Amino acid sequence: MSHLLDTHALVWWLTGSPLLSKTATTIIADPETDVFVSAVSAFEIANKVRIGKWQEAAELADDFEAIIEGERFSPLSINQHHAVMAGLLLGDHRDPFDRLLASQARSESLTLVTSDDAFSTFSVATVW
Repeated sequence: MSHLLDTHALVWWLTGSPLLSKTATTIIADPETDVFVSAVSAFEIANKVRIGKWQEAAELADDFEAIIEGERFSPLSINQHHAVMAGLLLGDHRDPFDRLLASQARSESLTLVTSDDAFSTFSVATVW
C-alpha cells in the first residue's frame, strides 16, 4: 500500500515524537510500504521555520532532500492537476498546504497519514 505523510507526521517521525501514533509508526517503518513526501511539506516546513513558528524543524528545512532520501521516502512533486484540484476542493478548510496534500492523496490514490480531522472534509482516505 502507498501512503502520503502529512507534514506533522513527517516531522514527528523524524524527531521520534511520541505524538506519532503506533499505527502511523508501524506503517512508516514497514519496508513494504511506499511512503511519499510531498513538496508541499518542504514548502510548509521552510515557511514556518522562516516565520519562527517551527524552529525545531530548522534542520529539516536546511537539508530536506537529503533527509527524505536518507529515509528512503519517495518525493512527490506538485503538478498543475494537483493545484487545480486543491483550489476546487469543496469545504471550508482554508489551509492551502492541507488542500494541496488532500488533492495529491486523492489524485495519486494515496492514503494520507495524518492526525488532522480536517482532511475528512475533502473525502481523503486517512490513517492514524
